[in-house]
Amino acid sequence: MKQQRMSALRALACGSAVVSGALALTACGSSDSSGSGDASPTPTAAAATSAAGGIPCGKATTLQASGSTAQQYAMQNWIKKYTRACPDIKINYTGNGSGDGQSDFLAGRTAFAGSDSALSTEQVSRSEKVCSGKGQAVHLPMVGGPVAVGFNLPGVKELTLDAPTLAKIFNAQITKWNDPAIAKLNSGVELPSTEIRAAHRSDSSGTTDGFTSYLRTAAPNEWPYEHSKEWKAKGGQSAESSSGLADKVKQTEGSIGYFELSYAAARDIPTVALSTGAPAPVQASILSASKSIAESKVVGKGKDLTLQINYATKAPGAYPVDVVTYEIVCDKGNKPATWPATKAFLTYVASKKGQEDLSFQGYATLPAGIVNKVRSTVNGLS
Repeated sequence: MKQQRMSALRALACGSAVVSGALALTACGSSDSSGSGDASPTPTAAAATSAAGGIPCGKATTLQASGSTAQQYAMQNWIKKYTRACPDIKINYTGNGSGDGQSDFLAGRTAFAGSDSALSTEQVSRSEKVCSGKGQAVHLPMVGGPVAVGFNLPGVKELTLDAPTLAKIFNAQITKWNDPAIAKLNSGVELPSTEIRAAHRSDSSGTTDGFTSYLRTAAPNEWPYEHSKEWKAKGGQSAESSSGLADKVKQTEGSIGYFELSYAAARDIPTVALSTGAPAPVQASILSASKSIAESKVVGKGKDLTLQINYATKAPGAYPVDVVTYEIVCDKGNKPATWPATKAFLTYVASKKGQEDLSFQGYATLPAGIVNKVRSTVNGLS
């Protein structure tokens, strides 16, 4: 099983859209938490101070965090490696969706939140209640990745769609797989008359926010809803968490849904190539997502590093449906009991050591300039 997982994720890193093999990690569901999970011998606390790439571990404590399921694989990897080096620090990360992660942080229940979408202006104002000394929440981008559109259509292994057609499918305006709009994009493919069963997230999700941002930007006439963490369109099936939605697509003939590429790879779900206006349709892959994310710009002010993704990119080989996952903390006024460890962990995550090999976990590389800004910003938080 371990060998299958590594083979699948190596293929992801090389740009393959769909790979065979199963992920050995079963703790990626929406109700799971990731602790240190490693009982192997560890160095003493004093010796471990510089073990995590020369980064101090901070004071011994237990960190509670929650949010994005999109970053779950990365978070498990970070926690395992960091707590092995820093055994006096325990980190419990619950993948309950970006919306719940934001709510947990704003209620003071967690040291940091993971989120695929930025807090609203109103939420940032609310954060002043949990960030003492007139501090407020800021966003630190840590990983990126493609949101794949997976489908279950026996006999059809490759499928191309564009934003207007996708918008109509998920808005229940195109209901059969052999609809002329789909057939036009897939010349030579024998499409069945099977009913389309579009599936979306039932929980508040940054992945939904990213997917609907793409539809709203690239197909504004066909997608009348504003982007949101909550699903706005009518009809369709639903499931909680990325893993739950991927399971529904895997189990339902005629279905189509959206989830991070790693979940498609884990279940051997074929994914849609997108016609973006580039010379050729673009498949979801680590390389194609990295090309698109490279166009991102920092739009946050001060220590906030919120990014703006170009969902309408037509660059050759750039896949436009991507998410960037943020860790949300206070710019100042973080909890004294947990901040030393939180800062040390985030410093490790943003470091060269923390960022290496993430492509094998199914994540796209953030531009070097952005990662460098994250490193310097974390150092200045308090």
